[in-house]
Amino acid sequence: MYQTIIDQARQAVTELIKEADLRRGQLLVIGCSSSEIVGGKIGKNSSLDAAKAVFDAIYPILTEQGIYLAAQCCEHLNRALIVEREYAEKHGYEIVSVVPQPKAGGSFATTAFYSFKDPVAIEHVRADAGLDIGGTLIGMHLRHVAVPVRLSVSSIGEAHLLAARTRPKYIGGERAAYTRNDQ
Repeated sequence: MYQTIIDQARQAVTELIKEADLRRGQLLVIGCSSSEIVGGKIGKNSSLDAAKAVFDAIYPILTEQGIYLAAQCCEHLNRALIVEREYAEKHGYEIVSVVPQPKAGGSFATTAFYSFKDPVAIEHVRADAGLDIGGTLIGMHLRHVAVPVRLSVSSIGEAHLLAARTRPKYIGGERAAYTRNDQ
């Protein structure tokens, strides 16, 4: 089962990076219910093994491409996020004091915390794209215009998978242009 989780997670993040046109320095938020992955109810069957399988599949791909990961904690930590200190400081995010645990923060955030080089917790981000594994409600951490992305992978383990990219807001009236027209 864990090889399947790894394969599905790897496929999902690879497709999302391409579809969202993510670039070096951008942020991907991931909410991950390990409970849902193993066929349980969100928040009730936390699995460090399932969380580690997803993290181990996704993180090397993001690191190789210079894309930052924000691991969303569960509602017991008000959906705070675990990021690398470098990212938080570079973007001026206020660091808060908390260390996620499998039953208070979630197994995925816990795995990220203990795997990152210099992890910190922050309360809010505006990510460029996101993966919601198991109905964790990542929308609050995406930029204002989120666009659903259909992936070839619709689940990781037993958990439903939703993906999103973001785009800048369209502003202006009927004469506004939204693509560059070099003449």
